[in-house]
Amino acid sequence: MRRPLVAGNWKMNGLPGSAAELRKMIDALEGGEHCDVLVCPPFPLIAQFVWDSADSGIEIGAQDCHFAENGAHTGDVSPALLAAVGASAVILGHSERRADHGEGDALVKAKAEAALAAKLLPVICVGETEAQRDSGAAESTVLAQLDGSLPNSAAIVVAYEPVWAIGTGRVPENHDIAAMHHAIRQAVVGRYGDAGQKIRLLYGGSVKPGNAKEIFAIEDVDGGLIGGASLKADDFLAIVAAA
Repeated sequence: MRRPLVAGNWKMNGLPGSAAELRKMIDALEGGEHCDVLVCPPFPLIAQFVWDSADSGIEIGAQDCHFAENGAHTGDVSPALLAAVGASAVILGHSERRADHGEGDALVKAKAEAALAAKLLPVICVGETEAQRDSGAAESTVLAQLDGSLPNSAAIVVAYEPVWAIGTGRVPENHDIAAMHHAIRQAVVGRYGDAGQKIRLLYGGSVKPGNAKEIFAIEDVDGGLIGGASLKADDFLAIVAAA
């Protein structure tokens, strides 16, 4: 059995006062969940959130990292530094990074390898645009991203996020989610053998309290990567409960 994971991606949201939402989550969860919970705030909040969540059932992660351990990379953050301040995971290859910063599969793979070397859990994102889905290239696009982005180790999480559904309120049909997650499962098993069966596959793309239970019941959906709904404790807790 794969233990479900619900990860919150705060994106470029939150201020120091936002820790109140995190504390509300901690107080409600009390470590009795049957799933793992991860919150990924902006870089400046990571250390504070690690401190606030100590001895709770919530892990804290980052939203990106560089592939180098150190050096002349202004504005970037190394996996080693993330680990040093207490982060346990890092989101890599999110569609917004791929689109806004031109990140390709080879760069995502290099970051994943660096994250693993720093003992961080890489959450590797893949997904197709609306045009790619409408043209019938959804599965081939996602599988190509996987092929180029996956590191040599199976100690990873894969998050499928249909780009056209992120933050739009639109959600693919359940059979479309099931088909893509099945294809991803076959790909990671083909890549890693039996270890691929243990990799958790998350769904992201307008997951809300009202649809989380239905989505999480789909075969090979092992939790979710949650965007806007992770910013408010009540919404996020309802999604965790659904998992």
